[in-house]
Order: sequence, then C-alpha cells, then structure tokens
Amino acid sequence: MKKIFLIIIFLIVSFKALTEEKNFFNEAKELFDQEKFEDSKFLFQRNIVYNPKDANSYLFLAKIFKLEDDKSEEEKNINTTLLLDPKNEEATYLLIDMELERSNFSKVKELKKNFKRICSSLCEKISSIEDRLKEFEKKDAS
Repeated sequence: MKKIFLIIIFLIVSFKALTEEKNFFNEAKELFDQEKFEDSKFLFQRNIVYNPKDANSYLFLAKIFKLEDDKSEEEKNINTTLLLDPKNEEATYLLIDMELERSNFSKVKELKKNFKRICSSLCEKISSIEDRLKEFEKKDAS
C-alpha cells in the first residue's frame, strides 16, 4: 500500500514539474514584453535546458543580446534558431540586419533570396533590405 501511495505522489510531482517546465517560455515572453530582459533571459535559458530544440527561446535570446549589443551571443542564438527552424523569417531578418551592419553584401543578397521564399508576415521588410543595400552600395561607390 505504501508503494502505491509513493508511486502516486511521484507521478503527481513529476506531472507538476513537466507542466512548470512548459511555462518557462510563456513567463519569459511576458517578462520580455515588459522589458525585464535580465529576468526573461534567465527563463529563456532555463527553458532551453528542458527544451533544447525550442527555436523560439533562442530567437528571443538573440533579441535580448541585440539589445545588450553582444554581437557574438546574438549571432550564436540566431544561427541556432535557424539550425532548428530554417524557415524562421524573423531570425533570417535579424541575420540579414547583422550582415548589413558588417557590409557583407554578398551574404545579404543570398539571405534576401531565401527570405523572399520564406516570408509570410515580414514580407514588407524586403523593400527595407533592398533600400539599405542600395544605400550601402552608393556609399561604397563614393
């Protein structure tokens, strides 16, 4: 009888732990929206411990590192997002933005082609990318 009782308690505790793990992303997202970036960063990282293939957590970490001006961590998280979700248009756009800042026009043109194929909600950004490319090309020609 004690064994059955212990098993039931173990199952309840395990179930509760699993449901709490799933809430790390939602709580982190809420904190991100409230601009509590340090707290949200911690929870996104914690979510990755339990859900290492959660591309959205990496994407939000990339956004946080962009705000913190940590280019290395931003790029790592963008690349991980794209590794897990190659059609993630927001991560692709962030990478394009990063490559534009580096003046890596050949990479931008390559990424832009892919972005055109995958875009669904950020398609209006294509003209912005093209305008920025033209501006940089004009500066290089001067």
